[in-house]
Amino acid sequence: MVHFPGKGGGEPEEIGDENTILIQRTLRSGQSISFDGNVVIIGDVNPGAEVVATGNVVVMGYLRGVVHAGAGGNENAAVYAYCLQPTQLRIANHITRAPDGEQSYQVGPEVARIKNGAVIIEAFQNGPERQR
Repeated sequence: MVHFPGKGGGEPEEIGDENTILIQRTLRSGQSISFDGNVVIIGDVNPGAEVVATGNVVVMGYLRGVVHAGAGGNENAAVYAYCLQPTQLRIANHITRAPDGEQSYQVGPEVARIKNGAVIIEAFQNGPERQR
């Protein structure tokens, strides 16, 4: 358990015991990352690049390539990005892609997760009203 002082004295948050890797660069076409745990990318994931993780995927930039979170069947995994425009998005065994000819006009970070058996993409909510 980790306590965050100054956060209103609420319950301590748990930090999972999964591994996390930090990538501090943009992934270009033809590059791929595959990791047993969470992947955090500070940069973009360009079309033709691929990220596969057994845990969550966090992209501090544009996600335009292929992403697979929860590889191995973890339906609680999620994909977070400043702008989600993947050519293909997978969470566990669920696969989706962006509709043809449609662009996202979302301003701010987005999250993709499994809800009621389907992949949904919505604005990331910060604070106590954050999605779980």
